[in-house]
Amino acid sequence: MVARAGSGPIIVVLASCGLVASFMQTLVIPLIPAFPRLLNTTPTDASWVVTVTLLAAAVCTPVAGRLGDLYGKRRVLLVSLAVLIAGSVVSALTSSLALMIVGRGLQGCAMGVIPLGISIMRDELPPERVSGAISLMSATLGVGGAIGLPVAAIVAEHADWHVLFWGAAGLGLGCALLILRFVPESPVRTPAPFDFLGTLGLIVGLTSLLLPIVKGGEWGWGSPATLGFAATAVVVLAAWGWHQLRRRDPLVDLRVSARRPVLFTNLASVMVGFAMYAMSLSFPQLLQAPSVTGYGLGLSMVQAGLCLAPNGLVMMALSPVSARLTNRYGARVTLMTGATVIAVGYLFAIFLMANAIELIIASVIIGAGVGIAYAAMPALIMSAVPVTETASANGLNSLMRSVGTSTSSAVMATMLAHLTITVGSFTVPSLAGFRATFAVAAVAAVAGLALTAVVPRFRAASPDLARV
Repeated sequence: MVARAGSGPIIVVLASCGLVASFMQTLVIPLIPAFPRLLNTTPTDASWVVTVTLLAAAVCTPVAGRLGDLYGKRRVLLVSLAVLIAGSVVSALTSSLALMIVGRGLQGCAMGVIPLGISIMRDELPPERVSGAISLMSATLGVGGAIGLPVAAIVAEHADWHVLFWGAAGLGLGCALLILRFVPESPVRTPAPFDFLGTLGLIVGLTSLLLPIVKGGEWGWGSPATLGFAATAVVVLAAWGWHQLRRRDPLVDLRVSARRPVLFTNLASVMVGFAMYAMSLSFPQLLQAPSVTGYGLGLSMVQAGLCLAPNGLVMMALSPVSARLTNRYGARVTLMTGATVIAVGYLFAIFLMANAIELIIASVIIGAGVGIAYAAMPALIMSAVPVTETASANGLNSLMRSVGTSTSSAVMATMLAHLTITVGSFTVPSLAGFRATFAVAAVAAVAGLALTAVVPRFRAASPDLARV
């Protein structure tokens, strides 16, 4: 039986679940260079250990949101954590590539806990606590990954690598027990049959869309595999959209999603997600590049992770600031502010990257912008959708951020792979390559600013949300 906890425990428990779920995205990044040896496979095949988590998160997030609207958000949240635990145990017990991919895919399914948690907060918390709580929960999308990177690096360097997965299972179990103890089930439901055909179409369509984005640089952008998946995505998603528009109870209400505030907030989310992930991919490589290059800092894996840890802490610290900005100026202005700060951070990095301190400052500025921007997105979304569709609408918004990070991964990896120099026996990204990635990320942030500016001003219909 769930105890009637106060607002504080509910917020802390749900935010902790968000941190654990987003931690899964960076859990294995320190192990990427060693996976071919650890799993007895090729570097190309080993990359699926990261890719499958990204794909699973993108596909399962909107589905989990819709299931929460239909069958209970707390119930689906617990199921998501159970899947995370199962995936962690599978990964902890194997050194097989195939089983590792299965386990990592199951871990990725847990990303649905973030939009579910946001919706529970809207349903359960008093009006004066909703804005700050949602800002904190949304910020965990970036914070968990940023903090998780150095933690994973330290564990990977000082213990057997399987310990990472046992730790993930323990975190998932702890979160599930806390949910059972402190978080009540939301009374808000949307009675309707579940759209299984729509779910299948979304899975096939999104997988076909994201695979060429993530793997196109490796397969070749003009290869039959890349073009074939891209064509499949166009056909399947078009058919899926037609099905959703004809269905009385669709998986994703495209008419609501096409509303100007929702549409342009989601498009801005793609750009902000793109800009955020560029730092996660490029900064560690620059920090660990050999110092003989003249610009690399030659740091170890753990040192590089620790240099990037402060940006995650800043993201968390600024989520309440974002809530106050939203309450005073509106979520639209807050999101525009966050995108502007991200762009400033990348411009700082372009011109000041001579030492670790300068890169830490740049990452902190970018992290501040991400914290402000991510925390503002749910307020914009929920101001424009019915209360019965908040979980599915936030799930779609989280999907848009995943599309942004997936695209960023492909674009940045391709740029850094083609703009290189050779130092002795090492081939590393060039100084021009790093500066080019920072410039592209800054442009993406500015694009997010421009898209947010198109969102119309209006006052939220619900009294627990700040004005837009």
